[in-house]
Amino acid sequence: MSIAELQGTTDPDVFPDEGPRPADGGFDRTPPHDNDAEQAVLGATMLATQSSTARVIDEIDAELRDPADFYKPAHETIYRTILDMYAASTGATPRIDPITVAAELTKRGELAKIGGAPYLHTLVQTVPTTANGPHYAAIIRERAALRQIIQAGTRMVQMGYAATDDADRIAADAMAEVQAAATGTTEAAPPLSVADRWETFLDELQAGEDPSALDTPWRDLNDVIQLKPGQLITVGAATAGGKSLFGMNLAAHVALKRNRPALVISLEMGGGELMARLTAAEANINVDRLVRRQCTEQDWERIAKVSDRMANAHNFVLDDSAHLTLSKIRARIRWMTARGHAPAIVVADYLQLMTPEGASKNSSRAQEVADISRGLKVMAMEFGIPVVALAQFNRGAVGRRPLVSDFKDSSAIEQDSNIIVLLHRELAEDGTDTGPKAGTVEAIIAKNRNGASGRIIELAFQGHMGRLASMAR
Repeated sequence: MSIAELQGTTDPDVFPDEGPRPADGGFDRTPPHDNDAEQAVLGATMLATQSSTARVIDEIDAELRDPADFYKPAHETIYRTILDMYAASTGATPRIDPITVAAELTKRGELAKIGGAPYLHTLVQTVPTTANGPHYAAIIRERAALRQIIQAGTRMVQMGYAATDDADRIAADAMAEVQAAATGTTEAAPPLSVADRWETFLDELQAGEDPSALDTPWRDLNDVIQLKPGQLITVGAATAGGKSLFGMNLAAHVALKRNRPALVISLEMGGGELMARLTAAEANINVDRLVRRQCTEQDWERIAKVSDRMANAHNFVLDDSAHLTLSKIRARIRWMTARGHAPAIVVADYLQLMTPEGASKNSSRAQEVADISRGLKVMAMEFGIPVVALAQFNRGAVGRRPLVSDFKDSSAIEQDSNIIVLLHRELAEDGTDTGPKAGTVEAIIAKNRNGASGRIIELAFQGHMGRLASMAR
């Protein structure tokens, strides 16, 4: 729905203007825009000398997210035409000027819609200097973001009155849209060619590490895997197998030891239990005493030592909201980004408890879990971060070492994951450790697209302190 429609007019080129702000505190209802900046940008693309035309258009296009950022439909039409002409040009110096643009608009039957050929010459005359083209484009982008925020807010109000969905879903969708508008700055074009990538690649080789990769708190596991942007890492385990400890320990390592923002999505434990486990692991305290709120004097001394670290962990977010969906997780990521803490890692505990979105009545549970798995993979690539999904095994995995085929409800998890770690503990029927490896957890690297698979790393299971510990010397 366009802003014009939201404000009660059917003509997209007409917006009500109620003049200056009323004395009662109301607002001017004219959507934010800068007509002078729009005219200057268009004029700059047609006024630039032939040797600099490509550079000016590239710089302006890098600032604008979309031709729809222009407020006036006529300006959007002109800009789209110029971009099409630029894309279709074959020479090193594309010929774009008022005459060639007018000719192209005539072919498309749109010249009259933009005000005729004289208006193109008017645009050229409004440009103080072509060098400021990118600056004018930044002004246009800023005004477009403000209009998008207004549109999202208006849509949320309308959906609230119409009660078209539940309140949580409406709020999550609206928050995601508003934050996307507020933080939607256009980044520079990514390096794509081998030449562009080569110097950075050599620097990483010389440094001996990938600066974009995250390590884990377990030294011996780091010898086998790295957590890289865009990866889906799935950690599977049976009930009481240690997957929640793995996820929380990993997120705490990233946030508290590496000082990188981390987001933990928990559908299995509430905030109080999460904080108890986190505090137990960081302060070396029995988690049961923290859960029961029965701390000893020695416990309080240890808590005091980590108090400053925990009190300043603004970059470590624990979300235990009910009925979490993929869209709500995206909204939470954008919420953190808007506050200057764009997460470096997301841990979801656990995958099969997530609420599916848009599932039909005829869809199977396997298909729903497959959609969630694929959605988490897309999310990792979308935000350029590793997403760690904790997953439950089915009952057939009890009593033996697990396989990648043991994931509950769906086999698609194996296909979507870049790395799969299967946790295995030998437990007696009463849930206590048993066998020759009592007190340990086997971390089986069942899939590793960028390294060796099949390795088994032993970790010390210290459940009473809410952690898994490395056994490497």
